[in-house]
Amino acid sequence: MQIEQLFGRQILSEQLSVASSWQSQLIRRPAMMVTDQWVICQRCGQRTVKQTVWLPRGDYYCPHCFQLGRVTASQWLWSLPEPNQFAVRTDSPLDWTGELTAAQKACSRQIDEVFTAGKTHLLWAVTGAGKTEMLFYGIEQALKKGLRIGIASPRIDVCLELAPRFQAAFTSIPQVVLYGEMKRPYHYCQLTICTTHQLLRFYHAFDILVVDEVDAFPFAADPGLNYAAEQAKKEAGALLYLTATPSKALLRQEKQKQLTVSYLPARYHGYPLPEIKLKLTSRWRQSLAKQHLPSVVKATLKKMVTQKRRFLLFVPRVSDLTRLQAIIKLQFSALKTATVHAGDVNRHEKVQQMRDGVLDCLITTTILERGVTFADIDVIVLGADDAVFSTAALVQIAGRAGRKAEFPEGLVAFFAEGQTRAIKEARRQIKFVNRKARQTGLLRGDTHD
Repeated sequence: MQIEQLFGRQILSEQLSVASSWQSQLIRRPAMMVTDQWVICQRCGQRTVKQTVWLPRGDYYCPHCFQLGRVTASQWLWSLPEPNQFAVRTDSPLDWTGELTAAQKACSRQIDEVFTAGKTHLLWAVTGAGKTEMLFYGIEQALKKGLRIGIASPRIDVCLELAPRFQAAFTSIPQVVLYGEMKRPYHYCQLTICTTHQLLRFYHAFDILVVDEVDAFPFAADPGLNYAAEQAKKEAGALLYLTATPSKALLRQEKQKQLTVSYLPARYHGYPLPEIKLKLTSRWRQSLAKQHLPSVVKATLKKMVTQKRRFLLFVPRVSDLTRLQAIIKLQFSALKTATVHAGDVNRHEKVQQMRDGVLDCLITTTILERGVTFADIDVIVLGADDAVFSTAALVQIAGRAGRKAEFPEGLVAFFAEGQTRAIKEARRQIKFVNRKARQTGLLRGDTHD
């Protein structure tokens, strides 16, 4: 093992193999703390009743971060302090030549101040606001100081979307991309892009940690991942959360002054978010079972095909995908379609085909609700009243339309048997941010309710 692989990392004893000259600098921590009633994992921070995780040899294990390898109370976590072996530079590592709007610049300056001060901050910006580009200035300044930076997201697809954008913006800065399915080995570098699960492998590593899409599963529902984010940054490091739909917990932290907030209610191109058109559609699954589309869905698709519109079509379940695709192929034979879901080994290739214009329609589950950008597309949700579609998911799905300045508009059509609380709240949120953007003079396009 190269010694650099331990800088700011935490590994189990069985994985430890370092030169004797470094032994005195190693930090050793118990992998788990044991009390009379609980065992508390030092890797993910979660506690479990002792009796439920007892092993026959008298040991205990953590069931919460098992996917990274079993950790037990008899083990140690080893690490080396992060030395920041990166050059301080006077030249700029930023190669991005785009221009920020005045509103984006204000958020960008605030982000840089947060990075410098080592604060915890929330950037609350609508989908398509240009959050990634607003990070560039602060990251540029941090890289010049020789600081180590982590960019994390709950979704692999978001990481794979972000990685080439950061590589293009900072071509001289080596980066590593970490996720569960990765084929390349880990290596130590100044810029790390990873899933939030991978943060469990770090300990006081990052001077700056950015967590994108903090409202997304599994980060929003997993206290262990929140613990991992706090533990992965240095004690005096900065933590920046990014989201278009902040949770009640985050907003509560703002009220308790545990974090500060920047708010941007408009997209970078100055046009409003496409608003949701709800169309009531009863017994749609029964229609699919009979090999035909509900008439209102068929009429919408026919219009889109006639107008040569490309679109994403979201469904609640993986089992809905192939049945719906077969019917669409039967009724719209010229349409080039594909299906995609979280377990699809070819999902990254299919997403790229959609991005490249090879496909006309991608039929998908919520796996594509966020973190992917396609130019000039419409969005359809079939069965939008299903419980799998939370308010945040529906807002993010709607936000796939109209993201590019060249194509700032798009249809967002929800088909449902009734208007659920999630649908109602998603529609309300989009109308609210459009109204807020209009009131603050950030919209240039004409809008209508």
